[in-house]
Amino acid sequence: MIERCEMSGCGLAGIVNRNRKKISGKYIYDSITSMKERGNGMGAGYAAYGIYPEMAEYYAFHVMLDDIDVESEVNAVLNKFFKIVKSEIIPTKNVPSLYKKTKPPIFYRYFVEPKKDAILPLETEEDMVVRVVMTINDKVKGAYVISSGKNMGAFKGVGHPDEIGDFFEIKEYEGYIWLAHTRFPTNTPGWWGGAHPFTLLDWAIVHNGEITSYGTNKRYIEMFGYKCTLLTDTEVGAYLFDLLFRKHRLPIRAVFMAMAAPFWKDINRYKELEKEKLYEMAKMIRTVYAPAMLNGPFAMLFAFKDGVIGFNDRIKLRPFVAAVNGDTVYMASEESAIRVVCKEPEKVWMPKAGEPVIALMKDCKEEDVCYPA
Repeated sequence: MIERCEMSGCGLAGIVNRNRKKISGKYIYDSITSMKERGNGMGAGYAAYGIYPEMAEYYAFHVMLDDIDVESEVNAVLNKFFKIVKSEIIPTKNVPSLYKKTKPPIFYRYFVEPKKDAILPLETEEDMVVRVVMTINDKVKGAYVISSGKNMGAFKGVGHPDEIGDFFEIKEYEGYIWLAHTRFPTNTPGWWGGAHPFTLLDWAIVHNGEITSYGTNKRYIEMFGYKCTLLTDTEVGAYLFDLLFRKHRLPIRAVFMAMAAPFWKDINRYKELEKEKLYEMAKMIRTVYAPAMLNGPFAMLFAFKDGVIGFNDRIKLRPFVAAVNGDTVYMASEESAIRVVCKEPEKVWMPKAGEPVIALMKDCKEEDVCYPA
């Protein structure tokens, strides 16, 4: 069965409780492992929010190290910009099947507080964190920051979702938002840093599909100081979201209108329907943010501290299903991945092409959500 279904592509899943009620990692584990056949064992991962309540005011850096000797270099970079409140090896479990594929790297986590004198003029605290992430990923050989937000973390690697979930003991964590991914690499290598989720600050993204506009998108975000070092097209999605949402302060729906822009014929249709305001906004976004448009077949889930947003490419070339049950919202590549953890949801639907599903915390209004930290 796995051989017959190999080309179905990646699988993704997301669960969010809109009251910030903690959810056991068992649920996202069961959801993503039900789609195991959508991957080929070359990558899987999880992102969770609300997992470090006692250290919630500090940035939690999850860092992947090829060798323990690299840790001193990472420590030196972090010490230059932050006060390190706590550092430790991320607990992992021996999973024999993983070692048959590759030797797992070492994973460290650091809880850090920015030094005020390390922030440059005209730079925000978040800008400095981004600068440090780019510095480590680009300059420290053998070290990669896999997450850097507050009260959240990413866990990923080369393996099936059950193997990576067991390796990081995902079932032992509790969070109010969960993302998960199982990977089938196409144009890029299957390696530990290339697994999903991709993160920056508290943004996390999982992706099924292919971004054929990667070259254009990469050149665009590099103009703003971002550096793509993780050898996969999905990385640009996380950086684009940070640029448009946090730095340019676009409304949520405008961000997704830029990334999954309507066709010009559809924009012109707004004018014919006398929707002048929508026409002018869509035309402006399509013109100004043309290099931010993602081409190709894709379904994506974006998470941040205030919610999860899922969306498709503009002609829906990848599956994407959503469901609601009480205060909990589910999103996945397959309806079966939702029903395995919620047998009878109140509502299940397949969102339209390019139309975002926005699941924000109940204490947040869409127009008020601006910053990740």
